[in-house]
Amino acid sequence: MTKLQRLFDEQGQSPWLDNLRRGWITGGELQAWVDRGIRGITSNPSIFQKAMGTGDDYDQQLTELAGQSIDDAYWALVVRDIEDALRILRPVHDGSDGHDGYVSVEVAPALARDTDGTIAAARELHERIAEPNLYVKIPGTAEGIPAIRQMIAEGHSINVTLIFALDRYEEVMEAYLSGLEAYDGDLHPVSSVASFFVSRVDTEVDRRLDEIGTPEALDLRGKAAVAQARVAYDLFGSTFSGPRWEALAARGARAQRPLWASTSTKNPAYPDTLYVDSLIGPETVNTVPDATLDAFERHGAVARTLDADPAAAKAVLAAVEAVGVDLDDVGRRLEEEGVAAFEKAFDELLGTLGDKAEQLGA
Repeated sequence: MTKLQRLFDEQGQSPWLDNLRRGWITGGELQAWVDRGIRGITSNPSIFQKAMGTGDDYDQQLTELAGQSIDDAYWALVVRDIEDALRILRPVHDGSDGHDGYVSVEVAPALARDTDGTIAAARELHERIAEPNLYVKIPGTAEGIPAIRQMIAEGHSINVTLIFALDRYEEVMEAYLSGLEAYDGDLHPVSSVASFFVSRVDTEVDRRLDEIGTPEALDLRGKAAVAQARVAYDLFGSTFSGPRWEALAARGARAQRPLWASTSTKNPAYPDTLYVDSLIGPETVNTVPDATLDAFERHGAVARTLDADPAAAKAVLAAVEAVGVDLDDVGRRLEEEGVAAFEKAFDELLGTLGDKAEQLGA
């Protein structure tokens, strides 16, 4: 049994792969990851930029799409990859009664501040790729919150992405609950995860701690991200319990699992499996880049760590605030940077595809 399989069998955590490319689909690597224990796939504009921007895996289809706009061609390329990945993951979905086996595709990043545009795009993707194991990703921005509620109220499954702060996470969970309450159909097929970005929190908090420079501040480096995720898990437990949740669960509702995203270590001084080893707990997902998954298989530890001491996690966040780091401001900055990074990757990819199409005579 692999460590990825043990994560689910022994700890109740679902390991997902944070990467997707056509060569893995056609070459069998994606199926091999599933055989090793991967239970879902996430994608985003940056991932597709890396996949489509190099090599020739997409050239034939791009040539076949001659005459279409580059934007339409991009979505045609993406949809084919997503549909093929959905097919590979479908046995996991069916075998787990819809618990896992999901593949995520994100709405265009330019819609992150456009509620109505996000609703229309998410609805169109669910209609275009009408598979039960599809997650459409909607950013957890202020404008994304009503779109999340609306999609859940229509019975669509959603991956809420780009969550960096606890207050926004609470808004995301409320949108999910109120969306379920508004939906008058069978709640069992409706699913959602809330993607809490982890490593980028440490990157930004550590930068501010270094600027403060006191011994107390420097001693807190590398601690904020894990602590915040652990406090988020505590909020998850309290939200998905009690009379309100029990009424929804009686109608077949599933809890919106926390998903740990951005879990590769950005600081080489930290262990390369820090954001995997430290965040293991039941009813969670960790979506991990392939290099970090390989590292976890080599020397990661399969043990429940996520909820060992919620009070200690809260104390770390209080200490970070006490030395002068405004965590609310950290969350706002990271959200803005995250949206901008995905927009930049998307625009650069469209430019690359345009150049390729011209070279191919398409």
